Amino acid sequence: MAASVARNASTTTEAATPRRGPIVALLVGNVVSIVGNMLTMVALPWFVLETTGSAAQTGLVGFFTALPAFIAGVFGGTLVDRFGYKRISVVSDLVSGAAVAMIPLLYLTVGLAFWQLLALVFIGAILDIPGLTARRAMLPELTRDAGLRLEQVNSAFEGVQYLSMLVGPPLAGLLIGWMGASNVLWLDAGTFAISAACIAFGIPARVKRMEAARGSRYMDDLKSGLHFLRNERVLFALAVSVAVTNFIGSSLFALVLPVFAKESWNSATTLGLIASAFGAGSLAGAFVYGAFGHRLPRRWLWIGGYLLLTVVPLTLLLTSSIAIIMVVAALSGFTGGPLNPLLVTVRHERIPEELRGRVFGTFSAISQVAAPLGLLLTGFGIEYFSLSPTLTVMAVIYLVVGLAMFFVPAFRELDATKPMPDAGASA
Repeated sequence: MAASVARNASTTTEAATPRRGPIVALLVGNVVSIVGNMLTMVALPWFVLETTGSAAQTGLVGFFTALPAFIAGVFGGTLVDRFGYKRISVVSDLVSGAAVAMIPLLYLTVGLAFWQLLALVFIGAILDIPGLTARRAMLPELTRDAGLRLEQVNSAFEGVQYLSMLVGPPLAGLLIGWMGASNVLWLDAGTFAISAACIAFGIPARVKRMEAARGSRYMDDLKSGLHFLRNERVLFALAVSVAVTNFIGSSLFALVLPVFAKESWNSATTLGLIASAFGAGSLAGAFVYGAFGHRLPRRWLWIGGYLLLTVVPLTLLLTSSIAIIMVVAALSGFTGGPLNPLLVTVRHERIPEELRGRVFGTFSAISQVAAPLGLLLTGFGIEYFSLSPTLTVMAVIYLVVGLAMFFVPAFRELDATKPMPDAGASA
């Protein structure tokens, strides 16, 4: 009897002991993957600008990079629920890595046609949203195991992306100058392989798909996710507002800044420094949210962060001073840094576990639906109307959207937190 009691006490103590190895593996895999993405964010548009000299074609490549986000978000979220968070994350990294590796392989051997480049960037991006959805879907359970608050873990997870922006772009600028843009893409392919290994071997097998998803039809699961999001007015309002701002924001970092850097300084290193300044500010903002976010008013964080993004295109209109642009980028990043951790935390609080994959995926699809069109129109706008009018339009849209958020009733509910759904009840 005494031995049995001792064993039970030991088991209870072991179960209560925080296990932080899996959350560390997830964060490490995520940071390696995103550093690779940052290398590509600088190397790919630079590669296209060098080989074609066309902002319109660079925008078209951006269009094919962003287009899969909507398709994969709508249809891939249900696959995440059905086939498992861990499995989809690993497969996503492997597919993306293979597609990225094919770009320099073809370019350096038999030659790379422009249509082949478009096809490869499309394939490389097709599982990005399901992969990110899968990693975010793992967070609540791994957070409980680690004995941490959701705000802390989400700020660390999203802050990792900002850390990657701090390290990746200047590193990419240096590497492009040293080995050329096409060779930098090899490194990106390698980072995807490392990320897949971290998730495959560092995340426990029990982080799996929901049992309920196996016995239902795919289209029924898809519709249930869409129905939930449409009727959750806070999440739906957030998704639509992010869609409008991504129409501009995706173009700003993927196209406008590379063109601005090439026209003003003809330097990939300078482009990397600007992106890293934004990453440094965003990282600081994310970790401030992790420490104090549970005490801060969410509505003001959300709207204020968006309004202050307006200063970036305005600054590019007024000056080409690298020092001023870097300071503005860092300040804008600091106020925008809490936005992603806040957004993911709100989703974790409001989405039931059995719907997590499909609703996260559908949310991402809606938020990215206008990004491909924004990239395409921005590329042609720069090509035919020059950079300054394009920057003016971007600044006006940012300002109008930010001010309009004050009048959306759903945003008043942001400060009403909800307890996170209990994972144990439905696992």
